[in-house]
Amino acid sequence: MTGSVRAAVVQFEHAPGDKRANFKKIDSFLYRAAREKVEIVVFPECCITGYWFLRNLSKGELLKIAEPVFDGEMSAMLMARAKEYQMTIGAGLVEVTEGGKLYNTYVVALPDGRAYRHRKLHCFISDHLNSGTEFTVFNTSHGVRVGVLTCYDNNIGENVRMTALRGAQILLAPHQTGGCRSTNPHTMGLIDRALWDNRKKDPGAIEKELRGLKGRGWLLRWLPARAHDNGVFLLFSNGVGIDDDEIRTGNAMIIDPYGRIIAETWKAGDDMVAADLDPSLLVENTGQRWIKTRRPELYGPLAVLTGLEEDTRAVRFDEKGV
Repeated sequence: MTGSVRAAVVQFEHAPGDKRANFKKIDSFLYRAAREKVEIVVFPECCITGYWFLRNLSKGELLKIAEPVFDGEMSAMLMARAKEYQMTIGAGLVEVTEGGKLYNTYVVALPDGRAYRHRKLHCFISDHLNSGTEFTVFNTSHGVRVGVLTCYDNNIGENVRMTALRGAQILLAPHQTGGCRSTNPHTMGLIDRALWDNRKKDPGAIEKELRGLKGRGWLLRWLPARAHDNGVFLLFSNGVGIDDDEIRTGNAMIIDPYGRIIAETWKAGDDMVAADLDPSLLVENTGQRWIKTRRPELYGPLAVLTGLEEDTRAVRFDEKGV
């Protein structure tokens, strides 16, 4: 990272299945980001297609809203905006391949015309969607190396470490989380829809939930550690508001390589926060120093099956946790 990079993270409430309406929101934030001289902007997971409702769609219905990457309409629009605004832009959608495979994919378009995709490694939303098999790390025209992990991917510490070992200095972490249904009292839990619907009359009540254990409180148990332990900036983008029968908690935030939050929002609505990423924080930070002292000869068992492994979908929907 050769110089300061201005980054922004966005939270917004998407419309399920309405790609044009969702892209209209993206456009409004890009206009704002351009005014604020943002160089990298991160939008949420599946924010173009919508997210939680996908679990109830047939394969035929999913194919109707999916598109090729990078040749589809929405990918092309992201790439055009990246050139227009000279900005790196990331946003999520459902991808369909030439062979008919479906993925939860995050597209990152760069101002020089390049584009990359990350296929979620731990996809559970539908039996019809496949999980990706590759880590996504690349150089940008901003003089910084970027990695992408989508939502659940960030739950697995090995994924973040692998991304850091491949040289990522900034981790894009698009999510749709918070307010998730669980029977485990130690994790999140649903937010009362009435609190969201009444947010204009009583903003304090819903903001208390968003900042509490179902949202920000849950995230702070682990998310800053991903940045700190790997010595990377982490750009957390999230949905907010109604997502089918759950309420997403937003809490978009930017975390520095020491695990400190340098910008955040807990607004009960669409919002964006931005910050300048100081490259000096990448020099000899705690996480990078720890990585230097790794002893790989001891870690062989990490790549060996234990017999305890389960499919992400089975674990996610066992109702005991997230």
